[in-house]
Amino acid sequence: MTEAEKGGESTLTVVLAGGVNLAIAIMKLVAGVITGSGAMLSEAAHSVADTITEVLLLTALRRSDRPADRVHPFGYGKERYFWSLLAAVSIFASGAMFSFYEGFSTIFGEPEEQTAPIVGYLVLALAFAMESVSWVQAVRQVRRESAAARQTLGEYLRLIDDPAPKTVLFEDSAALVGLVIAFAGLGLHQLTGSAAWDGAASIAIGLLLAVVAYLLGRTNRGLLIGRQADPRLVRGIGGAIIATPEIEALVDLQTMLMGTDQVLVCTRVDFDDSLGASDVEHVCVRLAAELVEKFNDVTEVFIEPVPRNDPDLRARVLARYGDEVATRWNPATGSGPAAPPSPGAAG
Repeated sequence: MTEAEKGGESTLTVVLAGGVNLAIAIMKLVAGVITGSGAMLSEAAHSVADTITEVLLLTALRRSDRPADRVHPFGYGKERYFWSLLAAVSIFASGAMFSFYEGFSTIFGEPEEQTAPIVGYLVLALAFAMESVSWVQAVRQVRRESAAARQTLGEYLRLIDDPAPKTVLFEDSAALVGLVIAFAGLGLHQLTGSAAWDGAASIAIGLLLAVVAYLLGRTNRGLLIGRQADPRLVRGIGGAIIATPEIEALVDLQTMLMGTDQVLVCTRVDFDDSLGASDVEHVCVRLAAELVEKFNDVTEVFIEPVPRNDPDLRARVLARYGDEVATRWNPATGSGPAAPPSPGAAG
């Protein structure tokens, strides 16, 4: 799938989710006022938070596509991560916090009589059907892209460089679970006559939103800090460098995600000592072009000629990757690059 196709599908996923969430938020708010259900009002806040999230994600998709300029020579790709991080904060601030407030107010405040619970049930059922439409679109996109990347769904979500579909998938999944919780709270309130069940449901919804906000925030934090590319891509790049006839050793290889489908490659290599300065320059230009052509995500390549036995450089590589990887990259006994550590903590 091309970058344009992925961006178009991400936009469709976000716009569909935003429209659905706005409609559901209005329905839940009206039902919450009619029924007096704290859980229903918490779900209304949940949908408002989701709507704000979609607006932020749409902003991310639009602003991150701007071309590089003098002020930002590597482009604006990381804007997508910044706005997606704000979306995670929005889920916590406007969704989870209101749900906690509503839940504790319901449990410890003045008891409110439940009225017209059938309205709540109908709205929750309709909201579940509508949310399912958005959720199916998010699942379809994530499954298609994970299959194209030849990764399991879990691997793809952990290594994803486009936070938009992951955000929509997580928030829609949370929305469906939240609707079930609200339904249970409304039903138990009606059966027992105790508003504590309604309040407990609100608190449970708040906890659910807090967990989702944390998971999404962790993902975007890692991307903003600067995460390495997919380890399989890094191995492929390293193999292509080692296979270059004029290069005797791959001394160091660093990659960083600069945006969705945008990878920066910085490598240090030991060239054949028989090459002249002009030869090295031409090899660098040729190799950079080959890497960009062979690996679609690679957008920038920097190549630095270095001696393989420089102690300070080797110490830095050892500190970053450990002895096994550095040994395979650097010394004469090495046969090629090893896989850099998998970014397991990147979320």
